[in-house]
Amino acid sequence: MKYFLLYLLLGVLVTSGSFAKSKVSVEEVIKSSFDNVTDIEPKSLILSSEQFKKVRNRAKASIKTKVYRYYNIKSNAKNLGKAVLITRKMRTKKATVLYAFDMNNNLRFTEIMAFGEPPEFIPNSTWMGQFQNKKPSKKFMIGKDIPTISGSTLSARSITQGARIARAIYERVLKK
Repeated sequence: MKYFLLYLLLGVLVTSGSFAKSKVSVEEVIKSSFDNVTDIEPKSLILSSEQFKKVRNRAKASIKTKVYRYYNIKSNAKNLGKAVLITRKMRTKKATVLYAFDMNNNLRFTEIMAFGEPPEFIPNSTWMGQFQNKKPSKKFMIGKDIPTISGSTLSARSITQGARIARAIYERVLKK
């Protein structure tokens, strides 16, 4: 009996630290949001010191890394846009969000790809919808043009800052 209780306790400890992952892949998310996608090229980006400063200043957010993953989205040879994965600490664990931009500089969509915090802190689809089809003029300031989420303020703040960082990377480095 005591071994069963120990086994049960270990199972709870192991599963309580689990990392919620999206049920769809990056490719599936992109293809569902852009028309006629024929190629999604995964790329790595290491910001130079100058790029890092430009991105940080444009984003008006704390940035802890110079390394990012992004995707070139194409239809045949035509560029449709780019998507940037941003991983940020929420409370004590990390979340990874995909931010995609079209060639008109609009933030096309955001999708939570992985979320390490408890599931009750994941923002709902209505709140996440605020980041869909947003023009470059959108500031993404929590409490001003983006409302907070009662009980999930840190998640809201992190995702909103991530949107500003992704836009800054897109505008200052990736857009060509």
